[in-house]
Amino acid sequence: MAELPRWARVLVVVAHPDDESFGLGGVIAALVDSGAGVRVLCLTAGEASTLGESEGLAQTRAAELMVAARELGAEEALLCHYPDGGLAGCGEALVTEISSQIARERPDGLLVFCQDGGVTGHPDHEAATIAALTVARAHRIPVLGWGLPQEVTEVLNQEYSAAFVGHAPAALPIVLDVDRERQGRAIAAHASQAVPGSVLWRRLELLGSQEHLRLVTWSDPA
Repeated sequence: MAELPRWARVLVVVAHPDDESFGLGGVIAALVDSGAGVRVLCLTAGEASTLGESEGLAQTRAAELMVAARELGAEEALLCHYPDGGLAGCGEALVTEISSQIARERPDGLLVFCQDGGVTGHPDHEAATIAALTVARAHRIPVLGWGLPQEVTEVLNQEYSAAFVGHAPAALPIVLDVDRERQGRAIAAHASQAVPGSVLWRRLELLGSQEHLRLVTWSDPA
């Protein structure tokens, strides 16, 4: 069972507000507990592809993100306004945005969703990760990718007709015990999304106290 890298500064790159809590909350809390200063870069103001548009949605999601980030111990969260559901068409702009943040923050590593299908099958998640990996490769910055075991995704996809992408154990060699209590407080900050019956709760139940990751360094072929 591999351990988290000992990074002093970490930049988290996600597509939507709530990704940092629903997906990466346990990992962010663990990085903070290890002594890392964590900053979150969120590329859109909300998941309009599923939420639809409503007055004040962007402001609501921004406020939720800031509260959730504080609950996890992150030092800062930056919300951008690239198009929800349209990140795949913003590749160059995303690379420029992430490059700017790396120049400002000088992180030792990045934390993202795994590339293959962006974990959830949502194209925004995959686009955010592809852009982050592009920049990380150029700057030779290592990347932690968060993923889900196949045994978990098989259940989720069957029960929810979802499109989660799972991995064999060897592909996610870092198995981390995480603090679900702090993650839970961060999730609760996203009142517009943390709804009863969501696949989120079933995923957390299946994962228990563990999250699964892989470390990409640029001696690696991928």
